[in-house]
Amino acid sequence: MKNFLLIFLISFMLSASVSAGTDGENNLSKKNEKPIKDCFESLNRASFSLNQGLDKAIFKPIAKTYRILPSEIRVGTSNVLKNLSSLVTIPNNILQGEFKTAGVNTGRFIINTTIGILGIVNVAEKIGFSEYEKEDYGQTLGVWGVGAGCYLVLPVLGPSTVRDATGSFINALGGDPYYNASVGGNNNYLNDSDYLITKFLTGVDFRAKNLETLDNLESNSMDFYASVRSLYLQDRRQKIKNSNSNKALEIIYDADWEEIETQ
Repeated sequence: MKNFLLIFLISFMLSASVSAGTDGENNLSKKNEKPIKDCFESLNRASFSLNQGLDKAIFKPIAKTYRILPSEIRVGTSNVLKNLSSLVTIPNNILQGEFKTAGVNTGRFIINTTIGILGIVNVAEKIGFSEYEKEDYGQTLGVWGVGAGCYLVLPVLGPSTVRDATGSFINALGGDPYYNASVGGNNNYLNDSDYLITKFLTGVDFRAKNLETLDNLESNSMDFYASVRSLYLQDRRQKIKNSNSNKALEIIYDADWEEIETQ
């Protein structure tokens, strides 16, 4: 029943993506891309305000404390989180036809999980593996030509689009092996809390890396909401273009919107 509801929701969201009138990014040769609509701006702004409140009350203070920890702990934590993300990146490499990249990322995951002690040490990078770039199902849908649909701001989760939110739901349908093993699995090693802790740490790690950048962006923006929206959509569009370039091993890594660069 749970999977049926998720499939129904995904189908509905994809339909909304098409009806929103945005072109799929498989037409990346077009010079004039249609702007992504903010169809639910009032609701999005309300969610954005909620997220800002949660950030100031919870995430920012925790991120500041996290920054005090020794760099070895922070780097090790970031490496583990990045290593776990490979479990989603690899199937998306395959779905996008990037088979060589999938092989490289599989080798990286095996080396870092074993020799690197669950990914704490990025051994693969030290021995010459190319820079790692995350992929997700939202990017894959974009490569396949699914339109972005409307811009969304999800409570707690932050900026997204109909397409990217749909991609996130695919994780719960079996697209994320770590989710399957922890939330959907029945074993003595992983449970729901392990997955939630991982996601929470991912958010804290992201926030800690961008304390000054986001503060500067907010203080220098006439409309912080619009600035974040523009930054997110540019970042996602660039990722999909890179994914579609057939130069997967030569992609410039932008830290998966982890370390935001502003002009």
